Amino acid sequence: MKRTATIRHEIIKFMEENNMTINQFARLSSINSGSLSSILNGNRPMSVNQIDRITESMGLTAGHFYDRYIYECIFHTTPDWRRLGAFLERCAVLNNLDCLHIAARMTMENMTYAPMLFDLAETFYNEERYKAAAILYECVAESEKFQHSERLALCHYRLFIHSLSDNQETNWQAVVLFEPYIERLNESYQLDAYQNLINIYGSLTQWDKVDYLAVRMGTKAKAGYENPQSGYQGRDPHIFYILYSYLARSTHYAEYRDYEQALYYVGLYENPDFIKNPTEDENIIIEQFREWAEANRYLYDLLRGKPDALSKYVDYIESKEDEIFVAICNIMIAANRYQLRVDPILERFKEHLQYRSQKNQLGKVSEHVTRGRYTRLLAELGIYYLNSKQYDRGLSYILDSLEFSIRIKSDNGMLRCMGIFEQFRQSASEEILQRYEKLIRAVQKLSVYDWSPVV
Repeated sequence: MKRTATIRHEIIKFMEENNMTINQFARLSSINSGSLSSILNGNRPMSVNQIDRITESMGLTAGHFYDRYIYECIFHTTPDWRRLGAFLERCAVLNNLDCLHIAARMTMENMTYAPMLFDLAETFYNEERYKAAAILYECVAESEKFQHSERLALCHYRLFIHSLSDNQETNWQAVVLFEPYIERLNESYQLDAYQNLINIYGSLTQWDKVDYLAVRMGTKAKAGYENPQSGYQGRDPHIFYILYSYLARSTHYAEYRDYEQALYYVGLYENPDFIKNPTEDENIIIEQFREWAEANRYLYDLLRGKPDALSKYVDYIESKEDEIFVAICNIMIAANRYQLRVDPILERFKEHLQYRSQKNQLGKVSEHVTRGRYTRLLAELGIYYLNSKQYDRGLSYILDSLEFSIRIKSDNGMLRCMGIFEQFRQSASEEILQRYEKLIRAVQKLSVYDWSPVV
């Protein structure tokens, strides 16, 4: 890093150019003249508050001298945590992540600062300064000597949550990096960590992993429910994680078309007779899972070839705004599997064919799950119209699905769409072909240039 002059030289130069004495600049910057004199003579380092006052007095942007401050006032000798911690906090406030990163890296040369750096990362995390927190978590994780420590595991968990996005490629890398640490987390974090992993693996259609993790989460949640002193806690009551594990397992079996097993688990979250004297919050959870159970009974009957279940399913979800999007996705899968005509249903619920965030009684639905469903919905709509020989309309939906798959970097989605398009290429209009070629170039560019590792 090139540094042509020290901060002290810059201050002296400013004073000379403006014909100012130490006393005058001291009054301007609200710094004691004796302290300012000691700073300029090199007898004492500046505090973060002092360098901020000096910077403002010189008419410079906040943080202007931070890159030099790191070397001149923090690491010129053994760093003092009071000065260093204040500097890191100020970097976070100003979103000066480059200086934060440099200082944090240099700090970790002295491992005694690891606990303090971790605590500061937790402060940033709770203040929703996630990028600043991620930098500190990464530093602590890389230098942590005790490889089975809870602190190391929590760093990886925070980094996992921070790195999740609409990019399925980096989400896959994130779960691979974090999953080995989940059992090392403090029990108070494990249930939510398992739920997050289940949601990501579900969005990646890794159903065997979903089932494996659901079993583990359910076991831990039951232990917490039966023995509150076990330490297993989460954001939600224990019964949520128990019932969610049943829901995840039923989904796993349904994806493999084992509807008998899927319905078995539906029964478990529909009638949770192990719950005694539920609280008000628990009653809300129980009611939501019962609604899902009823909807999924209609769905699984429909998916295993009982056409009369379609009208029951539609009648059920019509009055349940939060369930319509999911139902339309499922209805299109069944329609293509059994050649059902569902045009009136699509017309009735056409406003639900656009992408938007989903919610239910328990809160917001995972965006990772919603994005995966939407990609599948577009593809199923395309197949539906192709089967009815509406080629332009069908291929347009296939390309919509391909475009969305490129956006979220879904390999499965891209391969599915390209395979379907090639099957019907001869029926495509020139306009559709041009759009397809443009998207294929985007796929090729993505595979070569647009890969980025997860921290």
